[in-house]
Amino acid sequence: MTQTTQEFETDFWKDNAQRKTWDQIVPGEPRPTIPYLLTLEAIQKYCRSVNDLNPLYFDEEYARRSRYGGLIAPPSIHILLMFSCTPTDDWMRSPGTVNAGQSWSYNIPARPGDMIRLQARALDKFIKKDRLFVIHDNVFFNQNDEVICSGRGWTIRPA
Repeated sequence: MTQTTQEFETDFWKDNAQRKTWDQIVPGEPRPTIPYLLTLEAIQKYCRSVNDLNPLYFDEEYARRSRYGGLIAPPSIHILLMFSCTPTDDWMRSPGTVNAGQSWSYNIPARPGDMIRLQARALDKFIKKDRLFVIHDNVFFNQNDEVICSGRGWTIRPA
């Protein structure tokens, strides 16, 4: 199955009862993911929503003359990809999840037409000051198995 922008679920409560709780998250266990076809429409819709109107994302002629040789997605597209590449019952989608920090490395730009694949897992979990933390990593690949970007994050989980 491949996710498309039309299928994206925005009701984060819908599958909440099916998501793993903090106790059920196993460090090292891969999270289920879904390949996602990144379209020009999705890139431009995302860019408009964050008011990033760089011509590298909109103007084919300008982008072709750039060092990228064509249209690309902004580095922050991983925000859209994080949700597009995970099923609705993924534990990272749990309402009440708080982003406690993240660090990303960007290797190559994503492009319209890329088939994006995500490898994701929890690395560790711990309790600090009565809060439930999970450290996780995420690596996005294109159809050529090239790493687009990779990141590590820390989230505070709902009880």
